[in-house]
Amino acid sequence: MRQYVVDAFTNRVFSGNPAAVCVLESWPAERLMLDIARENNLSETAFTVKEGDRYRLRWFTPGGEIDLCGHATLGTAFVLMNFYEPDAESIAFLTLSGELAVTRRGGLYEMDFPAYELKRTEVTPEMDEALGAEPAEAWLGRDLLCVFDSEETVRALSPDMEKLKNLPGLLQHATARGAEADCVSRSFAPKLAVPEDPVCGSGHCHIAPYWAERLGRRELRAYQASGRGGTLFCRVEGKRVALSGEATLFAESELHI
Repeated sequence: MRQYVVDAFTNRVFSGNPAAVCVLESWPAERLMLDIARENNLSETAFTVKEGDRYRLRWFTPGGEIDLCGHATLGTAFVLMNFYEPDAESIAFLTLSGELAVTRRGGLYEMDFPAYELKRTEVTPEMDEALGAEPAEAWLGRDLLCVFDSEETVRALSPDMEKLKNLPGLLQHATARGAEADCVSRSFAPKLAVPEDPVCGSGHCHIAPYWAERLGRRELRAYQASGRGGTLFCRVEGKRVALSGEATLFAESELHI
């Protein structure tokens, strides 16, 4: 089994979000995919098999399979377009979130993703205790989106991971208006055995629609202010979000299983 590790949403290694990508001829047992994800201990391991002219794509965290992942989709498209389909300008994936397309535009890989519908929810004392600061607003889609008044607050957060598990949402995102980027954010996923996701693509299917409406424009430059850091170029089009970013190869290996 061939495996690649790609740093997504960056043009240099040791930054962005690392994803492992396994390109397969047929599907292994689900338990084996989960064991590989746990062995890698990255926020995401992607598995892909070609089916006709498209690829089926599945994503596993160390805590289990999930329905949508941005950085591992970008990483998989990077691997396929550079090592398997060098003449392709776009790749179509069949996923738990429907068909997703990735298009190469110069040095960027643009992903067409669904936007999550956000509903405003009450800011609770539990959010304050878990995150270590009180949000100004809270919104709920698949994940919990907590909005803060300053970029500095988001960057300084030191959440209690056990308390985050008791908050609503599969993941919890903290965001604020940015000084250099349009918005900054951080993403936490202790329910999936990932304390902090370095750069979360699916999280920006919440974050980008929120800021697009708030700022009154469709296109945004977003910065994920984790320790590794990463940049996403977002375009909101109704119920879809185009997420673009760079990627770079860190490792290529053979799994002996």
